[in-house]
Amino acid sequence: GSHRVDTADLAARIGRQSIVRATPEQVRDATGQAIGGVAPTGHPAPLTTIVDEHLATYPELWAAGGTPHTVFPLSFDELVRITGGAVTQVD
Repeated sequence: GSHRVDTADLAARIGRQSIVRATPEQVRDATGQAIGGVAPTGHPAPLTTIVDEHLATYPELWAAGGTPHTVFPLSFDELVRITGGAVTQVD
């Protein structure tokens, strides 16, 4: 999407004291995938997922497929369903 996450604002919205951006190493440890290619599913363990409500304004979304060179199309509703994500404003 077109938004960058305001981490302080998002933390307040989801009831956390703070959140920080993950390092590339943390991303790989949590997902088994490299940044730039992290798929919305298929992670070794469940992850808390936040879905930007603004993504619903797009008729079609493209998500990474597990590598930086692979993508696939899906709808906003499909993204929310497959991730079990909480929909909220992120900017």
